[in-house]
Amino acid sequence: MEANVVDHTSMWSLVSNASVVVQLVMLILVAASVTSWIMIFQRSNMLRAGRRALESFEERFWSGIDLSKLYRQAGSNPDPDSGVEQIFRAGFKEFSRLRQQPGVDPEAVMEGVARAMRVAISREEEKLEQGLSFLATVGSVSPYIGLFGTVWGIMNSFRGLASAQQATLATVAPGIAEALVATAIGLFAAIPAVIAYNRFAARSETLTSRYYTFADEFQAILHRKVHTSEE
Repeated sequence: MEANVVDHTSMWSLVSNASVVVQLVMLILVAASVTSWIMIFQRSNMLRAGRRALESFEERFWSGIDLSKLYRQAGSNPDPDSGVEQIFRAGFKEFSRLRQQPGVDPEAVMEGVARAMRVAISREEEKLEQGLSFLATVGSVSPYIGLFGTVWGIMNSFRGLASAQQATLATVAPGIAEALVATAIGLFAAIPAVIAYNRFAARSETLTSRYYTFADEFQAILHRKVHTSEE
């Protein structure tokens, strides 16, 4: 128990005794780490909710429900987490609007539907990519910021060693230990950010791919619908 207290106090003493520049580096890295962890939990919950909403909507879509009824249900009780629902609403709204206009060619109707769904997918892609650039930045820059703090701390240690009357390991070791803490914090901030970025990028790509697949399948259904009504 006493050893743990001593170690804890020793770690804090390394931070408190570090130079102002090294302490500033540590503060920046801790702030980046805390922010990235907050973003990791937020993005994880958002992607999980988006996947569940996609599966729920596709189950209703392929259940044989009338598309007009599904559109009304989606409009009266929209799900903010459901990207595929937004894509469906955008496509069916444009389909209904163009079908009501007299003399509109069926191919023009389908082109309008495709454009509307592409815009909706682009908006959902932007939502999925929010925060990824920050995680990538933290993952790539944090080690270098920590290394800067370490180099600065070691420089100060050697400057102090030059002015010391007797150069011993005990003289320079505390300064080097203080400097290495900055590198450790930099790695602590970078590693989770890199892992989260890669995982979220893959999950976002999977969701986007399923959005495009749904849009293609929905267009095929509307294509049959518009050409059947023309016959």
